[in-house]
Amino acid sequence: MKAAQALQTGGPEVLRYVDVPDPVPGAGQALIDIQAIGVNYTDVYSRSGTTLPALPLIPGVEGAGVVAQVGEGVTEVTVGDTVAYSGVGSSYAEKVVAPASSLVKMPDGVGAEMGAAVMLQGMTAHYLCHATYPVKPGDTVLVHAAAGGVGLLLTQMVKSLGGTVIATVSTEEKAVLARGAGADHVINYIEADFEEGVREITGGAGIQAVYDSVGKTTFDKGIACLEPTGYMVLYGQASGQVDPVPVSVLNAKSLFLTRPGLGHYTRTREELLRRAGDILNWVQSGKLDVRIHGTFALSDAAEAHRQLEGRLTTGKLLLIP
Repeated sequence: MKAAQALQTGGPEVLRYVDVPDPVPGAGQALIDIQAIGVNYTDVYSRSGTTLPALPLIPGVEGAGVVAQVGEGVTEVTVGDTVAYSGVGSSYAEKVVAPASSLVKMPDGVGAEMGAAVMLQGMTAHYLCHATYPVKPGDTVLVHAAAGGVGLLLTQMVKSLGGTVIATVSTEEKAVLARGAGADHVINYIEADFEEGVREITGGAGIQAVYDSVGKTTFDKGIACLEPTGYMVLYGQASGQVDPVPVSVLNAKSLFLTRPGLGHYTRTREELLRRAGDILNWVQSGKLDVRIHGTFALSDAAEAHRQLEGRLTTGKLLLIP
């Protein structure tokens, strides 16, 4: 089969479109003929060496397609099912072997491309505002990178929970998208200081939570935006890793700091199906709007990474084998 593979860590150019052996499912596993692959920042982290992957590396942790074969003992899916998953490695490929327990069947009317577009980012947005800091009616939260894949979904979910969203973006085009997702206030951080903007919007009172996927360049000002006992929810590091934080910084306002990851919020199949089920049902009903920015051939994975890292995207990028 064909796959996008890196023999060493580095820039997007290390990704090569090559032939690799077809995977074979074992007990409890299923073989998926991949129809769409989600591109995520975690793929960039592994390709660049930020997360120190094993080499050679086939990036990717999210995809969707049709079950082609099942191993011994599989009861969760059957051959011919259209399924999606998150958290399964080596997904930049034409075929993937996945634990059957990680697969989620697509509901009627939701195809493989949508499944690959919404599983990781949708469930991330879900746990952020339903579990890590559960938004309550009347809360005001800051959503960084609000025109990105998670940002657009998170904004919609916070609004559905009765929260007020202050969104940060870098262009007017992205501001339009953030407002379209329901953001109450939009700050272009290129043109204005978002800390000052939050202070003005809240009358100096501060906000209940910051959802930050950017990291190094936004963290300190995000902390300053919080009210006493507020939550800094740091779930990414697009601009680099945050420097070590003295406990005294948190003590100054009795703040909470957390660095969550999706895997810890989908530890059981029951929890996975609950979060994925919510997301996919909202997509099916039209309650949740998922923006697919663009699709690339699997052979063009390097270009997809260039666009993602260059912050040229709004919404989701997909690779199509």
